[in-house]
Amino acid sequence: MKFEHVLLGVLANKPYHGYELMKWFDVEGQFIRSNTHHSQIYRELARMVKNGLVEFEVDPREGRPDAKVYRITEIGQQVLLEWVRSPYQPTSRFQDADFNTRFSFTIGLDIEAALRVVETELAYRRAQVAASRVRKRGYVGVEPIPGLDMQRSARYGEQMHVFGADSVDRWMDWLEEIRALLIADIAQTASPADAEEESA
Repeated sequence: MKFEHVLLGVLANKPYHGYELMKWFDVEGQFIRSNTHHSQIYRELARMVKNGLVEFEVDPREGRPDAKVYRITEIGQQVLLEWVRSPYQPTSRFQDADFNTRFSFTIGLDIEAALRVVETELAYRRAQVAASRVRKRGYVGVEPIPGLDMQRSARYGEQMHVFGADSVDRWMDWLEEIRALLIADIAQTASPADAEEESA
Protein backbone atom coordinates (compact mmCIF):
# COMPACT_ATOMS: atom_id res chain seq x y z
CA MET A 1 0.00 0.00 0.00
CA LYS A 2 1.60 3.23 -1.16
CA PHE A 3 1.11 6.49 0.72
CA GLU A 4 0.09 8.14 -2.55
CA HIS A 5 -2.90 5.77 -2.79
CA VAL A 6 -4.04 6.80 0.67
CA LEU A 7 -3.74 10.50 -0.19
CA LEU A 8 -5.52 10.02 -3.51
CA GLY A 9 -8.32 8.18 -1.73
CA VAL A 10 -8.73 11.02 0.76
CA LEU A 11 -8.57 13.72 -1.93
CA ALA A 12 -11.19 11.86 -3.96
CA ASN A 13 -13.71 12.97 -1.31
CA LYS A 14 -12.91 16.69 -1.49
CA PRO A 15 -10.02 19.14 -1.83
CA TYR A 16 -8.00 19.61 1.35
CA HIS A 17 -5.62 22.18 2.77
CA GLY A 18 -2.37 20.61 3.94
CA TYR A 19 -3.34 21.39 7.54
CA GLU A 20 -6.72 19.70 7.07
CA LEU A 21 -4.95 16.60 5.78
CA MET A 22 -2.74 16.58 8.87
CA LYS A 23 -5.83 16.75 11.10
CA TRP A 24 -7.48 13.96 9.08
CA PHE A 25 -4.50 11.66 9.64
CA ASP A 26 -4.55 12.52 13.35
CA VAL A 27 -8.20 11.45 13.68
CA GLU A 28 -9.80 9.21 11.01
CA GLY A 29 -6.52 8.44 9.31
CA GLN A 30 -4.86 6.99 12.41
CA PHE A 31 -6.74 3.73 11.74
CA ILE A 32 -5.37 3.59 8.20
CA ARG A 33 -1.81 4.78 8.68
CA SER A 34 -0.27 5.30 12.09
CA ASN A 35 2.15 8.02 13.12
CA THR A 36 1.96 10.04 9.90
CA HIS A 37 4.14 13.11 10.31
CA HIS A 38 3.24 16.39 8.62
CA SER A 39 6.60 16.43 6.82
CA GLN A 40 5.70 13.09 5.18
CA ILE A 41 2.39 14.51 3.98
CA TYR A 42 3.92 17.63 2.43
CA ARG A 43 6.83 15.72 0.91
CA GLU A 44 4.44 13.20 -0.69
CA LEU A 45 2.09 15.95 -1.92
CA ALA A 46 5.03 17.75 -3.56
CA ARG A 47 6.02 14.53 -5.34
CA MET A 48 2.44 13.92 -6.43
CA VAL A 49 2.13 17.48 -7.79
CA LYS A 50 5.34 16.94 -9.75
CA ASN A 51 3.91 13.69 -11.18
CA GLY A 52 0.58 15.29 -12.10
CA LEU A 53 -1.52 13.28 -9.64
CA VAL A 54 -2.67 16.29 -7.64
CA GLU A 55 -2.71 20.04 -8.17
CA PHE A 56 -3.20 22.95 -5.83
CA GLU A 57 -4.61 26.44 -5.68
CA VAL A 58 -3.30 29.10 -3.33
CA ASP A 59 -5.84 30.22 -0.75
CA PRO A 60 -4.86 33.76 0.36
CA ARG A 61 -5.05 34.30 4.11
CA GLU A 62 -5.16 37.79 5.58
CA GLY A 63 -2.62 38.27 8.33
CA ARG A 64 -1.19 34.74 8.05
CA PRO A 65 0.61 32.61 5.47
CA ASP A 66 -1.33 31.60 2.35
CA ALA A 67 -2.52 28.00 2.26
CA LYS A 68 -2.47 25.50 -0.58
CA VAL A 69 -5.68 23.63 -1.40
CA TYR A 70 -4.88 20.25 -2.96
CA ARG A 71 -7.21 18.41 -5.33
CA ILE A 72 -6.93 15.19 -7.28
CA THR A 73 -6.34 15.52 -11.04
CA GLU A 74 -7.72 13.33 -13.84
CA ILE A 75 -4.41 11.47 -13.90
CA GLY A 76 -4.69 11.00 -10.14
CA GLN A 77 -8.20 9.64 -10.56
CA GLN A 78 -6.94 7.13 -13.12
CA VAL A 79 -4.14 6.01 -10.80
CA LEU A 80 -6.63 5.66 -7.92
CA LEU A 81 -9.02 3.57 -10.05
CA GLU A 82 -6.17 1.37 -11.29
CA TRP A 83 -5.19 0.73 -7.68
CA VAL A 84 -8.70 -0.09 -6.40
CA ARG A 85 -9.20 -2.47 -9.34
CA SER A 86 -5.78 -4.13 -9.10
CA PRO A 87 -5.41 -7.53 -7.38
CA TYR A 88 -5.52 -7.25 -3.60
CA GLN A 89 -2.82 -9.09 -1.65
CA PRO A 90 -3.74 -9.77 2.00
CA THR A 91 -1.11 -9.36 4.68
CA SER A 92 -0.19 -12.21 7.01
CA ARG A 93 -1.77 -10.36 9.98
CA PHE A 94 -5.47 -9.62 9.61
CA GLN A 95 -5.10 -6.70 12.05
CA ASP A 96 -2.97 -4.75 9.57
CA ALA A 97 -4.65 -1.70 8.04
CA ASP A 98 -4.23 -2.83 4.42
CA PHE A 99 -7.68 -4.37 4.07
CA ASN A 100 -9.51 -1.49 5.77
CA THR A 101 -7.68 1.05 3.65
CA ARG A 102 -8.26 -0.79 0.39
CA PHE A 103 -11.91 -1.57 1.12
CA SER A 104 -12.83 1.90 2.40
CA PHE A 105 -11.41 3.62 -0.68
CA THR A 106 -12.72 0.99 -3.11
CA ILE A 107 -16.33 0.66 -1.99
CA GLY A 108 -17.40 4.11 -3.19
CA LEU A 109 -15.63 3.80 -6.55
CA ASP A 110 -16.27 0.23 -7.70
CA ILE A 111 -18.55 -2.14 -5.77
CA GLU A 112 -17.49 -5.18 -7.80
CA ALA A 113 -13.83 -4.45 -7.06
CA ALA A 114 -14.78 -4.12 -3.39
CA LEU A 115 -16.42 -7.54 -3.53
CA ARG A 116 -13.24 -9.02 -5.01
CA VAL A 117 -11.22 -7.49 -2.15
CA VAL A 118 -13.57 -9.02 0.44
CA GLU A 119 -13.57 -12.43 -1.25
CA THR A 120 -9.77 -12.42 -1.54
CA GLU A 121 -9.38 -11.53 2.12
CA LEU A 122 -11.91 -14.17 3.17
CA ALA A 123 -10.30 -16.93 1.10
CA TYR A 124 -6.85 -16.03 2.44
CA ARG A 125 -8.02 -16.10 6.07
CA ARG A 126 -9.82 -19.44 5.60
CA ALA A 127 -6.65 -20.99 4.16
CA GLN A 128 -4.54 -19.41 6.89
CA VAL A 129 -6.79 -20.79 9.63
CA ALA A 130 -6.92 -24.25 8.03
CA ALA A 131 -3.11 -24.37 7.96
CA SER A 132 -2.40 -22.86 11.37
CA ARG A 133 -5.06 -24.22 13.73
CA VAL A 134 -3.61 -27.74 13.64
CA ARG A 135 0.01 -26.73 14.01
CA LYS A 136 1.99 -27.67 17.10
CA ARG A 137 2.53 -24.57 19.17
CA GLY A 138 5.45 -23.82 21.45
CA TYR A 139 9.17 -24.26 21.18
CA VAL A 140 10.99 -27.55 20.57
CA GLY A 141 14.43 -28.30 22.00
CA VAL A 142 14.68 -24.97 23.81
CA GLU A 143 17.62 -23.80 25.87
CA PRO A 144 16.27 -20.65 27.54
CA ILE A 145 18.55 -18.04 29.00
CA PRO A 146 18.60 -17.72 32.81
CA GLY A 147 15.50 -15.95 34.07
CA LEU A 148 13.26 -16.90 31.12
CA ASP A 149 10.22 -18.74 32.49
CA MET A 150 9.15 -21.05 29.65
CA GLN A 151 6.08 -22.35 31.49
CA ARG A 152 4.77 -18.84 32.05
CA SER A 153 5.55 -17.89 28.44
CA ALA A 154 3.67 -20.97 27.20
CA ARG A 155 0.68 -20.32 29.48
CA TYR A 156 0.21 -16.72 28.37
CA GLY A 157 1.13 -17.59 24.80
CA GLU A 158 -1.83 -19.98 24.79
CA GLN A 159 -4.10 -17.19 26.04
CA MET A 160 -2.90 -14.99 23.18
CA HIS A 161 -3.55 -17.82 20.73
CA VAL A 162 -7.12 -18.32 21.99
CA PHE A 163 -7.82 -14.59 21.71
CA GLY A 164 -6.29 -14.43 18.22
CA ALA A 165 -8.23 -17.48 17.02
CA ASP A 166 -11.48 -16.01 18.32
CA SER A 167 -10.70 -12.65 16.72
CA VAL A 168 -9.95 -14.07 13.29
CA ASP A 169 -13.10 -16.21 13.45
CA ARG A 170 -15.18 -13.10 14.16
CA TRP A 171 -13.32 -11.31 11.36
CA MET A 172 -14.26 -14.04 8.89
CA ASP A 173 -17.89 -13.93 10.09
CA TRP A 174 -17.92 -10.19 9.42
CA LEU A 175 -16.39 -10.69 5.97
CA GLU A 176 -19.13 -13.22 5.17
CA GLU A 177 -21.79 -10.68 6.18
CA ILE A 178 -20.20 -7.91 4.10
CA ARG A 179 -19.85 -10.29 1.13
CA ALA A 180 -23.58 -11.13 1.31
CA LEU A 181 -24.49 -7.42 1.50
CA LEU A 182 -22.30 -6.58 -1.48
CA ILE A 183 -23.74 -9.41 -3.58
CA ALA A 184 -27.27 -8.23 -2.73
CA ASP A 185 -26.39 -4.61 -3.61
CA ILE A 186 -24.84 -5.65 -6.91
CA ALA A 187 -27.90 -7.75 -7.79
CA GLN A 188 -30.22 -4.89 -6.86
CA THR A 189 -28.36 -2.35 -9.00
CA ALA A 190 -28.18 -4.65 -12.05
CA SER A 191 -30.36 -3.32 -14.84
CA PRO A 192 -33.38 -5.35 -16.07
CA ALA A 193 -31.56 -5.88 -19.38
CA ASP A 194 -28.59 -7.39 -17.54
CA ALA A 195 -30.91 -9.67 -15.59
CA GLU A 196 -32.59 -10.83 -18.81
CA GLU A 197 -29.23 -11.59 -20.46
CA GLU A 198 -28.12 -13.64 -17.44
CA SER A 199 -31.34 -15.69 -17.41
CA ALA A 200 -31.17 -16.34 -21.19
